[in-house]
Amino acid sequence: MRRLRVSAISYLNTAPLMWDFEHVGSGSDFDVSYTLPSSCAAALQNGSADIGIIPAAAYATIGDLLILPGVAIASKQAVRSILLVSKVPVERIQTVAVDSSSLTSVALLHILFTKWWGGRRPFTTMAPDVERMFKQHDAGLVIGDPALKVDRSRYFTYDLAEEWIRLTGRPFVFAFWAVRQAALKDLSPTLDLASIFQESRDHGVQAENLERIAKEWARRMELSESDIKSYLSQNIHYYLDSACLDGMQLFFRYAEECGILPAAPRLNFVNVAKTLIA
Repeated sequence: MRRLRVSAISYLNTAPLMWDFEHVGSGSDFDVSYTLPSSCAAALQNGSADIGIIPAAAYATIGDLLILPGVAIASKQAVRSILLVSKVPVERIQTVAVDSSSLTSVALLHILFTKWWGGRRPFTTMAPDVERMFKQHDAGLVIGDPALKVDRSRYFTYDLAEEWIRLTGRPFVFAFWAVRQAALKDLSPTLDLASIFQESRDHGVQAENLERIAKEWARRMELSESDIKSYLSQNIHYYLDSACLDGMQLFFRYAEECGILPAAPRLNFVNVAKTLIA
C-alpha cells in the first residue's frame, strides 16, 4: 500500500502540527513535503497530494474534500502574522499589494474592506517586501513568517485576525487539514488519520517541545526565542473547536455575500459517522 502524500506549510506556525512527523516517526505511512498555503490547496486540487493543510478559503473552491477534525491554524486574538501594513490610515488606502501565498488572508482582507472599511480596493499580487510594495501602493498584505519580522513602529499596521474578532466577536480560522475522499478508498482500516494528526498537534504544543521549536526557529528567523514561544502559545489557536467552526461558517457566508468565494459546501469530516454542519 502506497504512503499517503502530505502537503504541509513551510511556516513557523505549522511546526507544532508536524511534531510527530519530524520527531516521533509517524512519517512511516506518509510522504511529507513543504510548500506555501496556496500551493497546498493546488496540490490537493490537482491530485499530487492526498492530505494538505489548506487555507480555509480553498474549501469553497475544491470539491471532494473531507476535513480532519479538531486541528486548525486559527486565532482568538491578534495573530501577529497576518498584517495589512500601510503608509496611511486605512480609510485613506487606495491601492493594496497582496502576498498571494494565502487565499484566505486575501479573501479576509476583501471582506474587511467591503463590509467595514469603505468598499473594495484594487489588489495587486507582489512578493512580500514592504518597501517594494510601498513604491507602487499605499498598503501591503504580508503574511506568515515575513509578517512577524515587520517593524510595526514604522507603519500603520492592521492585524487581520484582530480586526475580524473585534468586528464579529468570533475566532478566525486560517487553515486546517483536509483529505481527498478518493485517497481514503485504499486506506488501511488500522490507520486512524484523525488521531494521528491530533496527537501530533498535542505533542507539538507541549511546553518542552515548544521550547525546542523556539530554539530552532529563532536562529532561522532571527527572532528571539521568547517572541516565537509567545506567538505559538498565545497568538495561534491550534484547535478546530465549535467557536472556530462558527467563525469559519460566518467567513464563508460573508465571502459569498461579497462575491469573493462561491458558496462553500457542507463541512464534511473524516472519521465522523454522520456529516456535521457547524
